[in-house]
Amino acid sequence: MSDKTCSTPNDGDSRRQLPAMTTLLETPEIAALLARHPRARVVAALRRALDIERTRVSASGGAPTSDAVVKTVVDAIADRERERLRPVINATGIILHTGLGRAVLPRAAAEALAQLDRCCNLQLDLGNGRRGKRNYETEQLLCELTGAEAAMVVNNNAAATLLMLAALCAGEEVVVSRGQLIEIGGSYRLPDCIHQSGARLVEVGTTNKTHLRDYAAAINENTAALLRVNPSNYRIVGFTADVSVAELATLKQGSDLLLIDDLGCGALIGLERFGLDHEPTAGESIAAGADLVCFSGDKLIGGPQAGIIVGRADLIQHIRSHPLTRMLRVDKCADIALEHTLRLFLDPDTLPKTNPTYAMLAAPLDALHRRAQGIRRRVNRAGARISLRIVEGESALGGGSLPATPIKTWCIAITVPGHSAEALAAHLRRHEPPVIARIAGDAVVLDMRTLLPGEDRVCADALVAICPENKTPDTPS
Repeated sequence: MSDKTCSTPNDGDSRRQLPAMTTLLETPEIAALLARHPRARVVAALRRALDIERTRVSASGGAPTSDAVVKTVVDAIADRERERLRPVINATGIILHTGLGRAVLPRAAAEALAQLDRCCNLQLDLGNGRRGKRNYETEQLLCELTGAEAAMVVNNNAAATLLMLAALCAGEEVVVSRGQLIEIGGSYRLPDCIHQSGARLVEVGTTNKTHLRDYAAAINENTAALLRVNPSNYRIVGFTADVSVAELATLKQGSDLLLIDDLGCGALIGLERFGLDHEPTAGESIAAGADLVCFSGDKLIGGPQAGIIVGRADLIQHIRSHPLTRMLRVDKCADIALEHTLRLFLDPDTLPKTNPTYAMLAAPLDALHRRAQGIRRRVNRAGARISLRIVEGESALGGGSLPATPIKTWCIAITVPGHSAEALAAHLRRHEPPVIARIAGDAVVLDMRTLLPGEDRVCADALVAICPENKTPDTPS
């Protein structure tokens, strides 16, 4: 169909009064769209708008103006632009926000990714010029950081669990505590994963208590592995009992029985240095006797989405030979980002400066309070009629990590006369870049802990833009 769709003289049909395509293409608003977007997208949006208006005209009998059609097109393209993947400001207080991409990549990882606008030695040995090993340096770093003999990387931790069980336990039994039969986001359930791997699930213990004797009683000639799963996204408290990796290791007694520890979020260092509860580390599991340990790359490591497997070299080699390995492997982008993130853990004392996840965790409360005051001062100077209260709050690690560990923080609670909290939150999301907040009662809340350096000014500008025409000063808290 040609762009030069023309209207014809009015013959009694109001649809003939619709503006012509050529006329619409010459309007300043559409010309501006054509300067920023592919012509085919703009023309397609025009055609859709005209089709909609033809239907309306048939029902109502009145034809729209060119301005009305143009506005429909501008709004439609703007709506589509809002859906594109792009940076946003996380003011929710959830450090590893799944909806916002979980971990913010360290600058070192982002800069390494930027170098991939050319070829790289993904699978080339630069020494001899022959085919090399994928993920080599990343795996060496994982071994160095965990004390494992070998390591490998796949596309997420659920894939790591599936691959280990499919490669090593298909057709045999895997023993798991009932209190560890997890379900995580997206309705992923561990029993389903075990079933898909070809292994047979054997449940032991009860929801709140599982003892070493329960595992021992379940072991027979068909048992391939004991699988321990860290309940990263929930906690069972009160009258409880579970079994440690070290205790489970005593049941192997030189047999072929495997001990697999699925850590979920997976820490490489102790979180106590940040005032948080202890989270099992991969190194602790290896030292306690686990044959294989798996965990995520985009949670407590703060890197890209990845599933990491560390452990015995012979088992890792067997897993590599399984057909699923090629299907679940990571690409060069994830590999280089993970490698440069892992390098930061070689000097863990510097993580609050080099890794955004740990910078957020370690941010002192007095610094967060000063940031909140700075945003409020900037908004007040603009004179916008908006109420800003600085309030104490609680942040969360998120991403299914440390669910029972609130993190103290300072927030700004925002209200505007005549505006609901939902409307205010929507306004902030329409800002460029979008500001993602949370709602508490009748207020929109900006949590200072998850704001990156430089984002305070953007948040202030977004708040001023809510009511630019009002000039009533704010009431301080």
